[in-house]
Amino acid sequence: MDELNNLKEIVYTINDLKKDVLNNLEYLDILEIEMDLSIKDKIEQELTSLQKRLSDVEMFTLFSGDYDKNNCLLEIHAGAGGTEACDWTNMLYRMYTRYLDDHKFKYEVISLLDGEEAGIKSVSLKVEGLYAYGKLKSEKGVHRLVRLSPFDANNKRHTSFASVDIIPEFKEVDDVKIEEKDLKIDVYRSSGAGGQHINTTDSAVRITHLPSKIVVTCQNQRSQIQNREEAMRMLKNKLKLIEIEKRNQELQNVKGESMNIEFGSQIRSYVMHPYSLVKDHRTNYETSNVLKVLDGDLDSFIESYLKQNINL
Repeated sequence: MDELNNLKEIVYTINDLKKDVLNNLEYLDILEIEMDLSIKDKIEQELTSLQKRLSDVEMFTLFSGDYDKNNCLLEIHAGAGGTEACDWTNMLYRMYTRYLDDHKFKYEVISLLDGEEAGIKSVSLKVEGLYAYGKLKSEKGVHRLVRLSPFDANNKRHTSFASVDIIPEFKEVDDVKIEEKDLKIDVYRSSGAGGQHINTTDSAVRITHLPSKIVVTCQNQRSQIQNREEAMRMLKNKLKLIEIEKRNQELQNVKGESMNIEFGSQIRSYVMHPYSLVKDHRTNYETSNVLKVLDGDLDSFIESYLKQNINL
């Protein structure tokens, strides 16, 4: 049913686009006869919309991964740098939520840890929608910010880092076996935004997988049991992804080349001083409109990444 609904959505989108193109062709025929300026203005407005929608449809042809259609988990963690890094993490959180809102993705904050003075230390979001993982997988890696610090009394330039991780939500994770002795489970009181119940009970759960050192947290559910179940699903998804990436790496080694971008590598720089530039170091795509990117305009970066991987 999920596959059928996904295909229906693509077909409906293409049919609507085709219908609007045909309508505009009729407007052009009328314009040639009557030279009505109101029709001319309408066509120009429609053209901008059609170009954007066509670009969105074309992006579907770039998804070739086995899990591109899946939902995903988006995590942002502050790097070294204290308040600066926490503020940068908060800026990235805002950037991604704006992108998700613009593209009609559903998302839910699974866990959020506030910074000591400002910003946030880490945040995890569950993202639901067609090709959520396919669109966001390009964001995995370290993001670097260069700016004049608002927290520095001397107004000096600072460099901040934050890491982004994107984990697909697998349909089946029951095959991932985890020994109870390999887990360290902590419960604590939730922090950040939440209802009356979420902030007054020790319902938040943190699970550490000792062999891999993976840590997952969940605080969005009402009960400790529900948070534990959600955290275990997150852990199993992460362990399954590690196993898949390990197998892919072995295959690439056999071929004599490696195409994977390793987690922790610097993928993109956002420079706000002494000049304005956002540059992706994998594709070399860049733009001088930093504020537009930080407002969630990521389509060009995502499309460039997908096209590069298709070529590979």
